[in-house]
Amino acid sequence: MKSNSEIKNIAINVLTQEANALNKLTERIDSDFIAVVGAILKLKGRVIVTGVGKSAIIAQKIVATLNSTGTPAIFMHAADAIHGDLGIIQEDDLVVVVSKSGNTPEIKVLVPLLRQTQNLLVAIVGNIQSYLAHQADYVLDATVEKEACPHNLAPTTSTTAQLAMGDALAICLLECRQFTDQDFARYHPGGALGKRLYLKVADLSTQNPKPWVTSEASVREVIVTITKHRLGAVAVIRGDDLIGIITDGDIRRMLENHPQIDGLAAKDIMGRCPKTIDKNELAVHAFDIMRQHNITQLLVLNEQSYDGIVHLHDLLKEGII
Repeated sequence: MKSNSEIKNIAINVLTQEANALNKLTERIDSDFIAVVGAILKLKGRVIVTGVGKSAIIAQKIVATLNSTGTPAIFMHAADAIHGDLGIIQEDDLVVVVSKSGNTPEIKVLVPLLRQTQNLLVAIVGNIQSYLAHQADYVLDATVEKEACPHNLAPTTSTTAQLAMGDALAICLLECRQFTDQDFARYHPGGALGKRLYLKVADLSTQNPKPWVTSEASVREVIVTITKHRLGAVAVIRGDDLIGIITDGDIRRMLENHPQIDGLAAKDIMGRCPKTIDKNELAVHAFDIMRQHNITQLLVLNEQSYDGIVHLHDLLKEGII
């Protein structure tokens, strides 16, 4: 069994080797890489990404990243391709083959079949002298000197390099397409990530009560209203205008500072500059304001009119923070 310090050193060594390999990839962003970006941007069809073994797993991740950033892509396993799945490839598609050696038997069988289709063939390969590299129209060089595995066998650094090259390709396409966070939200409607990108303040505040008191309301009325609605605050209204907020903290400070409270009204204890947010803002922006001011609720406005309260618990409940 390795000691704690030995385990730590092994982990650091792995990360250092892989980081160094990624740094060297920057020297290999060449004219072929730029040409592939241009070809995909002009593509009428999809990007078909294929591989075998660990490279197939990386190919699936590249497909997922492309699809989520605006480039239609499909994964095709190299072994299945030669047993019927070649039908996935259509006339206007571009094919990316991911392989460390570029010489595996499945690749050597698959590549001639791909060449017959007349589709552009791109290799993300760790051996630029390989069969695959020589047959491809464009080569993205993901060569690494050594795997992080001490036996130089288990795909580690090589698959990291493949993945990083795929990420570089996807992000270049994203930026060239001027793909926005709103576009991203359309592809990620589910889960916490999607909610951060599309959930509006109104989606949360309309589920809450809309507590308010007049500026002349008694302290008793204020306390009853805050307690009834359980949002920790109440808006103070004069006519149609929002003029303040009273929170649980304001009530505590009032009790500390005023031995006699019978003559006090809402206007005497309210905060006069309440933090607000428009109902059409993203809910995640509400959290940014709460965090910035160290508060747990915001008054919600519909244009300039009071429209309710959004609470930190609402954001926690939706899982967007």
